[in-house]
Amino acid sequence: MNIVLLSGGSGKRLWPLSNDVQSKQFLKLLKNNRGEYESMVQRVVRQLTSCHENATIFVSCNHSQSEIIQRQLGSVETILEPSRRDTFPAIALAAAHLKHKKHMDNDDVFVVCPIDVFADNTYFELLSDVVALATTGKQVIGLLGAIPSYPSEKYGYIEHNGGKVTGFKEKPNVVVAEKLIEKGALWNCGVFAVKIGYVLNCASKYVAFDSYEELYAQYSKLPQISFDYEIVENEPAIGVIIYEGTWKDLGTWNTLTEEISGNSLGKYVLLSENSANTHVLNMLDIPIIVQDVEDTVVIASYDGILVSSKQGSSFLKPLAEQIEIQPMYEQRSWGDYRILEYNQKGDNLTIVKRVRIEPGQAVTSECTDEMRKVIIVLGGKAILTNKGQDSIVSTGSLIDIRSDFSLLAATEVQLIEITCYTEGMLEVNRS
Repeated sequence: MNIVLLSGGSGKRLWPLSNDVQSKQFLKLLKNNRGEYESMVQRVVRQLTSCHENATIFVSCNHSQSEIIQRQLGSVETILEPSRRDTFPAIALAAAHLKHKKHMDNDDVFVVCPIDVFADNTYFELLSDVVALATTGKQVIGLLGAIPSYPSEKYGYIEHNGGKVTGFKEKPNVVVAEKLIEKGALWNCGVFAVKIGYVLNCASKYVAFDSYEELYAQYSKLPQISFDYEIVENEPAIGVIIYEGTWKDLGTWNTLTEEISGNSLGKYVLLSENSANTHVLNMLDIPIIVQDVEDTVVIASYDGILVSSKQGSSFLKPLAEQIEIQPMYEQRSWGDYRILEYNQKGDNLTIVKRVRIEPGQAVTSECTDEMRKVIIVLGGKAILTNKGQDSIVSTGSLIDIRSDFSLLAATEVQLIEITCYTEGMLEVNRS
């Protein structure tokens, strides 16, 4: 089985922990069976590999997410989108990747799943049945639908008759949702099984291409639209498999806190006993006291602070989209960093970072005539390669960098990096 996981969203509904680089699916807030924290991405891949040992998993994502995916999942194969253009272009590019990069046939079926789903293992086991729908030839597309537990306005609904899809209703109001549920409609889980050639044929209506590279180069010409609207709602031959277990979209603080173990996470959280149904997540190194509030979420991160009623947190996205600041924390394949100071005046920019490099990992950086970099090693030991020369740096070392360099960590390394850009250097080097 070939499984493509879609990981394209920015996760604004989980601000301030999520941003354009560290989207909601990468937040390690859920506990596994061993009591260890894992992200939605790690949870989904763990469940998939448990249910389908021989499956080949691909992750469709944008370039800014590629390093954190490799960090959390290891050597999983990624399909990198040139830009964010919704699920139809992403699935089309994935089909071209399977056809031209992996040399699969047009009649081969692949299944597309969201990477941030919260469900039982049965959900993932049923993917085989969804694939079978699209393989037999009776149905062009196979879907997975969950039995609704309440009339939600956040989900799409699949109308069906004996497993054959008869219609769709996208995010109806509560009254309409109640009527749909009475008629047996299902929540749309965002799972699609379809043949490679079918998707490529749909994409060829907009661009002409005979290779993955040609479609990649013309990616911006594909319509910015979801796979549901572009394909599924216009295709009459669709079947659905019914899933009866737990299924949630953990896309808001209201739903996510239902699955977080305990009412507080992080250091220095003091939560009064009379603060009923309140969750506090503190990623900072300063104390937070929450006294006498109910049904509330308090989230503190390097990117900002959120205080909201749980119900109101579902409507956070429009406000979060108004915030246009540099993300202050980022995980990379070699470790992570957070920005302590971001100061831009005209064409001059100064960035101060606190950087952590894991043992055995290396950081490389390019320098130009318009920039200067100073590094102060706070702890650990590393090998510095600069101008073709190797040297050992350790706690207390002060390094003035004027050319390309690399740091290979012998132990965990903590450092301060000060970078100054001058004379029209408008793009930030985020290495």
